[in-house]
Amino acid sequence: MSIETADPGHGHSPAAWTAVTIMLIAFTIGTVAFFFDAQWLVWASAGLLVVGMIVGWVLARAGYGVGGSKVAEKAH
Repeated sequence: MSIETADPGHGHSPAAWTAVTIMLIAFTIGTVAFFFDAQWLVWASAGLLVVGMIVGWVLARAGYGVGGSKVAEKAH
């Protein structure tokens, strides 16, 4: 008896990589800004975090997400 499940892709797409990279940069900037007590930069990095999520969503809708029309699937 075998159970077949569809592989969700685990985010291996240009949309996911771009979103995660932007959000990691935002998190790093926010952490350093918090350490140096630069409140305006902490809030700016929080805004950049939201931008990263929006960019990922837009790229996925444009076909660059997992299973998108503009992404070539790689064989494992």
